[in-house]
Amino acid sequence: MPATFPHDSVGLVEPSVLKFDQPLALVCGKTIPQYELIVETYGSLNEQRSNAILICHALSGDHHAAGYHSEEDPKPGWWDSCIGPGKPIDTNLFYVVSLNNLGGCNGSTGPTCVNPDSGELYGPDFPIVTVKDWVESQARLADRLGIEKWAAVVGGSLGGMQALRWSLDYPERLGHAVMIASTPKLTAQNIAFNEIARKAITSDPDFHQGHYYRHDTVPTKGLMLARMIGHITYLSDESMGEKFGRDLKRQAFNFGYDVEFEVESYLNYQGKRFSKTFDANTYLLMTRALDYFDPAADFGGSLEEALSRAVCSYLVLSFSSDWRFSPERSERLVESMVKAGKRVSYAEIDAPHGHDAFLIPTPRYMAIFTAYMRRIADEVAA
Repeated sequence: MPATFPHDSVGLVEPSVLKFDQPLALVCGKTIPQYELIVETYGSLNEQRSNAILICHALSGDHHAAGYHSEEDPKPGWWDSCIGPGKPIDTNLFYVVSLNNLGGCNGSTGPTCVNPDSGELYGPDFPIVTVKDWVESQARLADRLGIEKWAAVVGGSLGGMQALRWSLDYPERLGHAVMIASTPKLTAQNIAFNEIARKAITSDPDFHQGHYYRHDTVPTKGLMLARMIGHITYLSDESMGEKFGRDLKRQAFNFGYDVEFEVESYLNYQGKRFSKTFDANTYLLMTRALDYFDPAADFGGSLEEALSRAVCSYLVLSFSSDWRFSPERSERLVESMVKAGKRVSYAEIDAPHGHDAFLIPTPRYMAIFTAYMRRIADEVAA
């Protein structure tokens, strides 16, 4: 490994694209005739094929969870703080699989890919996919990789929803489900935030009912606004205050409506960067998948009954300042797990970073996460 990489990094990584020719019937009633999933793997699969960990990404995540794509790449994968030698998800102990979900815009089949029926890009014609559909595609991925059972399925936010869904749809195919800063369903307020973000995109004159590719344009302003709205909800008032306070970019007011405060500058920067790398149709699709997720709905609204089929152990982690997916929501989930007779470990971590705390390696978070994953490693080695 070149000296430019940290000692606890997985180093250079190269994604692989896997093609699936078997049609995938979706919850929405439509079928995808064939599709591709882009995947990264870290570590080595043991002889028993029992040490595999599946990483499920959140709304804007992708397959690049750890390591670097080139020696010149200054930025590692989105969860590099937690994946690598000696880290909570220790690649000396586990074989880690991370993918870009179906419908994504970073290498897996989605709105930016060619629709075989029309010969044009799918765009808004790509069907709505749900968390249940993602889990089905991930189960087929496991089959392709020769993994009968995951040691654990792990995810934060929307990734945690996938881990929960795995435990219900394929209960015998995972030993542990790790849900971090997640929830069994969105609140009305969360759905409202998602709708405002979607409306920002669809109201952009460059959106063209989702067929902006045909017009050689992108709804940049709408994507910027959507990201800015989302980013505010991922942070806490405390973290924003510590980062920016009321600091001005210059020493005095301009008495106008251009960017004057540091926090305004930061949000504009985040929005512009996001609009250059993420697809608008994918953003609409991902937020709708969040809205629809509610595994209890199939059981008369009873989460306890939904959980009755699970046989895995659970780790549920929440963060004190996360008002998007609050600790109270995690506590209700844990109560349902306990009532359903499931094995569950729970911790609320005091952290000032809001919902984004699951991406930040604070000491207590890392200690709890590491201890639980070491327990899984010991089970696998036994």
